[in-house]
Amino acid sequence: MSSYSETLRRHRRLAILRHLEQCAEYTSNAAILTDVLAGLGVTSTRSQVITELAWLRENGFVDYDDRADFVVVTATGDGVEIARGASSHPDIQRPRPRS
Repeated sequence: MSSYSETLRRHRRLAILRHLEQCAEYTSNAAILTDVLAGLGVTSTRSQVITELAWLRENGFVDYDDRADFVVVTATGDGVEIARGASSHPDIQRPRPRS
């Protein structure tokens, strides 16, 4: 995988976690996440979002209920810590300080 692709993947994972951290009950859905990522300049297909959600779930940062075409995802405590910069993971972009 190219360096650009890996960097984009790391940013996509962080953007997902940061969005969830700002949501009520740390919960959103894949369709909204796809739109949020596009608004941040990290244009992603639904398939890419689902792939990243699966990776985040495998690593304990989110949990989700897959209801066929509708995926509801919730950040775990570890995922919220990553979003806030309180902890880090080498495969997720470290957040910059918020102003």
